[in-house]
Amino acid sequence: MDEILVKSTIDGSEEPSLLWLPDGPGPHPLVVGLHTWSFDRFNQVEHLLARCQARGWGLLLPEARGANLTSNPRAAQAGGSPLARRDVLDAITAVRAGGRVDLRRIWLLGGSGGGHLSLLVAADAPQLFAAVSSWVPITDLAAWHGENPHYAPHIAACCGGAPGASPAVEREYRERSPLFRVDDLLQARLAVHHGRDDASVPWTHTWRLAQAMAAAGARRFYHEIFDGGHDIGYDRALGWFGGAGGGTGLTR
Repeated sequence: MDEILVKSTIDGSEEPSLLWLPDGPGPHPLVVGLHTWSFDRFNQVEHLLARCQARGWGLLLPEARGANLTSNPRAAQAGGSPLARRDVLDAITAVRAGGRVDLRRIWLLGGSGGGHLSLLVAADAPQLFAAVSSWVPITDLAAWHGENPHYAPHIAACCGGAPGASPAVEREYRERSPLFRVDDLLQARLAVHHGRDDASVPWTHTWRLAQAMAAAGARRFYHEIFDGGHDIGYDRALGWFGGAGGGTGLTR
């Protein structure tokens, strides 16, 4: 894969992504793959590159300000921040500008921390993606802070402190939690999956989101609690993208 640098339209920083496109002018479908909570843009290469190449699809892997960890000096810019979300969208815009991407078949895939980010990016730009596949995502960062002591310090590093530390910190938790973006997510074609035995992110995260989506009258939303743990179903997601679920986009 090639590394590309894209200038952020928020703070002007040069942010890296990895990109692979098939030979030829296209237009080619594009999978946007998001890394998991503790890793960076290289995290999904082994899972997605060969699968996309076999299908003749492009693959874009944004950095999104890096790992959501205390060891990341830019942790406050990661963790689903507006900067991280905009980096994903800026990278897509840059790749689209080359004219080789099928604008009707741009798909978004993420699991765990990438599932969390996929929901936030989908809420920011629901019309951009033909389909969004989110696996074992965190939907409420404040709840997760109390549920998983191992990740609590890292969540706090992203959000500026523990839940309740200040009104500003509370805003960070809420604005980075997809559970509070239901009205925006209603506009996306979205599938959310969670393992009932997930020991890292409780399945109740997607259950609560599903209840809120149903109450709001969602019509293009699929929710599944599957037999498994903290797992990402890459083949199922890509199969859905290539089938009826992800074959037509909304962007012209």
